[in-house]
Amino acid sequence: MLKDRKIIVVLPAYNAEKTLEQTYSEIPFDLVDEVILVDDCSTDQTLDLARRIGIRHIISHDNNKGYGGNQKSCYDKALELGGDIVIMLHPDYQYTPKLIPSMAYIIAQDIYPVVIGSRILGRGAKKGGMPAYKYYFNRILTLSQNILMSQKLSEYHTGYRAFSRQVLETINYQANSNNFIFDNQMLAQIFYAGFEIAEMTCPTKYFPEASSINFSQSMKYGIGVMTTSWSYFLQKRGLIKLKIFEVKKI
Repeated sequence: MLKDRKIIVVLPAYNAEKTLEQTYSEIPFDLVDEVILVDDCSTDQTLDLARRIGIRHIISHDNNKGYGGNQKSCYDKALELGGDIVIMLHPDYQYTPKLIPSMAYIIAQDIYPVVIGSRILGRGAKKGGMPAYKYYFNRILTLSQNILMSQKLSEYHTGYRAFSRQVLETINYQANSNNFIFDNQMLAQIFYAGFEIAEMTCPTKYFPEASSINFSQSMKYGIGVMTTSWSYFLQKRGLIKLKIFEVKKI
């Protein structure tokens, strides 16, 4: 715990057998109270490995529900277990677990209710080997989103995120897509609900075992990002009313 707040790390897993143990071993268990792994119908030995290394809370999807669907199960379980600070960490070792204490501290001190690890601050993306097309795609999308949403994030596309319980109980994340656009919709919901987001420089690694979407998936994702940003823009001006922006509790 940190300032009497229960800290839970959630691992949305899919075919993470090769990297799960290394990721798990670097989680700071002197601070983290619980770890939840949600396996999205992996075809490798992710589940067996998770049990073998001692992860207590494991959820196994009978069918593949997608990246967003996986996270919905993660956050539902984290709230059920009484998590006050919930940190989403990819088990593919693309992001370092060593930033967990810093991310948790910012939320525990009530400085910001959300912290994301930015690959763009400090040039972490290029140093880590992010493909050039993904880097420039990221920059173009982020610029467009900042304009449409009147924000100033360095990037919207990182998968390393920490949330206060209040945020997860306020936004309607269950209404989001079950696919990769879930992450982007979640940030739009957070801003729409009036929460602020802190960014932290985060190194990243690109290697064969790290999960990554291909070019065609990236294009589909980009369309989804712009749809989300325009939806936010129109919703803020009262021109449309979408379920994903419903606030559950203030």
